[in-house]
Amino acid sequence: MVAPLKVGIAGLGTVGAEVVRTIERQSRMLAARCGRPVKVVAVTARAKGKKRGLDLRGVRWVANPFKLATDPEIDCFVELMGGAGEPALSAVEAALATGKSVVTANKALIARHGARLAALAEKYGGALNFEAAVTAAIPIVKTLREGLAGTEFHRVYGILNGTCNYILSRMEEEGLSFAECLADAQRLGYAEADPSFDVDGHDTAQKLAILASLAFGTKVNESAVYVEGISSITPQDLKAAEDLGYRLKLLGVAVRTETGVEQRVHPTMIPRNSAIAQIMGVTNAVTIDCDGVPPVTLVGPGAGGAATAAAVMSDIADIARGARVPPFGLPLARLRNSAKAPMRRHEGGYYIRLMARDLPGTAATIATRLAEQHISIESIVQRHYDGAAVEAPRGRRKAVPVPVILITYATSEDAVRRALHAVQRDRVITGRPQVIRIEKN
Repeated sequence: MVAPLKVGIAGLGTVGAEVVRTIERQSRMLAARCGRPVKVVAVTARAKGKKRGLDLRGVRWVANPFKLATDPEIDCFVELMGGAGEPALSAVEAALATGKSVVTANKALIARHGARLAALAEKYGGALNFEAAVTAAIPIVKTLREGLAGTEFHRVYGILNGTCNYILSRMEEEGLSFAECLADAQRLGYAEADPSFDVDGHDTAQKLAILASLAFGTKVNESAVYVEGISSITPQDLKAAEDLGYRLKLLGVAVRTETGVEQRVHPTMIPRNSAIAQIMGVTNAVTIDCDGVPPVTLVGPGAGGAATAAAVMSDIADIARGARVPPFGLPLARLRNSAKAPMRRHEGGYYIRLMARDLPGTAATIATRLAEQHISIESIVQRHYDGAAVEAPRGRRKAVPVPVILITYATSEDAVRRALHAVQRDRVITGRPQVIRIEKN
């Protein structure tokens, strides 16, 4: 009889508990599909006495993650604690250094220390699997690393954070403000009490850094990602997007350019007829552009205990089968360094919303400043405020700003910034311009 794969699990929260249940519930199917049994033999967590609804009879409790990682009785260390630092980092390093295979759902750990951990896996012969670290049940890691290994990738982009997609969906559908939708997301458990990691784009950036490494053969580097969040988005922007044939999403985009790999996270206008524009609510989606194949879009739940546990189980099953591939698709020596691409070099279309002073010459001034930077306008929309002027002190009439929305043809980020800086200097607008990039199909 083939010996079972002996698994040790660090972390018994929602995901860890679901993994234990799945291994128990699906034991026969796993043995049949993997060619050997899979068995949880040891666990650890913060509180031993906590009620988790698990039957852990016959499973050893180990004092801490490091002891579990180095336990000679386990073959596979499953890290479900989270966090880029301790104790996760030392425990995973220790497991790999003893030749064990590691499965983790820890995107922060992989985004920050992926190359370092891949070197240990390569040196000592264990697997490092992290399907659950990006978009949970969507098998994007295996698709990039294995399923489409024979193709050259040009662009990978997607909705990688369900919280942000939920907020933008609600804002669009119900005309609510960002603050109202965020509060509702927190009430429903989609957003944390401190939501900044999600809404400021950092969660998406970590996931994108991993996808870029897999697609373009670069060392995973979270600091190479340009990041903007969604807190500046207004219902007016979403309505304008609808009127102009777009939908607004927070996207993570990694694209091969002549100067290297551009990695960026920001609110994005995308054509309403594109596959990814149809994704609403907390759902995630990733689109892959590559040679010889029409764009491939994968859609599914990007978070949640059951979805994440399903991805963890997929990685455990690969280890049980004896499948071993380089964690990022290439041997570490062939992965290139990735530097942060300056956004000023980015080229594409732009949505620009200005609050223009309703005075003679304002439109001409804006047009002149754009023309000086060789920016061509595809469309322009101006909505007048009812009663364009109001009484100011001493009987003077005060111009009331009106929104002016511009859609540009493809231009550079640097040109847009220079033009808008000049417009602000001319004092023909009030406040900060709203600038949103447009991503074509």
